[in-house]
Formats: sequence, structure tokens, C-alpha cells
Amino acid sequence: MRSRSARQQPVWLGTLPYALVAAATVLRLAPHAPNFQPFGALALFAGAILPRPWTFVVPLGALALSDAVLGFYGIGMLWVYGSYALIAALGGLALRRRSPITVAAMALAASVLFYVVTNFGEWTGPLYPHTAAGLIASFAAAVPFFRNTVLSDLAYSLALFGIYDAARRTEQRRAEAPQRTT
Repeated sequence: MRSRSARQQPVWLGTLPYALVAAATVLRLAPHAPNFQPFGALALFAGAILPRPWTFVVPLGALALSDAVLGFYGIGMLWVYGSYALIAALGGLALRRRSPITVAAMALAASVLFYVVTNFGEWTGPLYPHTAAGLIASFAAAVPFFRNTVLSDLAYSLALFGIYDAARRTEQRRAEAPQRTT
């Protein structure tokens, strides 16, 4: 009875993270409530699961691909892409070892990070005066969207990590089970 080492994982398990990223990308294209989309979760997941440099290339590439379909949106894109790169880095630092609690906590941190970075970026543009009052107005205008960001980051993060970790555990049990010969 031989058990499979971690380096000899089956091909399907190695490709599963990319399939989950593809599914999340397609979900962004589906109709959804404002800010209820999977990209914060996708960036966290990619940061925690994918090897470098794919940690950043895959989520940002998926975002660019979906933006090519939905439409690009000017200089504000830099802040959005930058926030997702930071979220991927957060996933890589905080979620290599994880539990549902740490995934939920990092999903909440990702929501806050996205909110702060993108709304600061919005303040630097032409819409708000470059004053403390303008910064506060920029952050206040985004509050109604923050709830959906938090809910989607939590739901999609728990789903992505849950599916992947369940598949890994299933494969590990299968690999450790005695092999039948006939």
C-alpha cells in the first residue's frame, strides 16, 4: 500500500484552481447586483493557492479579459487592478494555512482594502475636490456599495476555498486508502 506524495497530485487537482478562476470570471459577466462579483475572492484565492508569478498574472489577466468584454473604464482601472494585486498578495501572506475563520477574516480585509484603495483613487480624479472634505465625500459616496462587496467577498471566498479544500481532502483520503487488486 503506497500513498501518493504531495508532489504527485493528480492533474485534475492541479488544474482545479484555474477552473475555479475561470468560473469566477464568467460569473463576473453574468448579471449581478452592483459590487456583488467574485473578483475580491478570486484574487485572495489566487494569492493563496497559485504558484508565483501566477498569483498575480491569473487574477489580473482574468480581470482584463472580463473588462475586454464589459468595457474598459479609464484611469480608475489602475486603482481597481492595484487593489486586486494587493488582495492577491494578502491571500499569499495570510491564507497558505487557512480555516473558514481566517478565510472569512481575509475576505473582510479584502473588502476593506478594495474600498480604501479604489475610493482614494476616485478622490484623486476630477470628481471630488482634493481636500479632506472631498476625501470624506468620496468614501461616503461608496458606502452603499460596500455591503455588497463584503457579502460577495465572503460568499465567493468561502465557496472557492471550500470547493478546493474539499477536493484536496477527498483526493488525500482516496490516495491513502488501500488499493484493491483483483
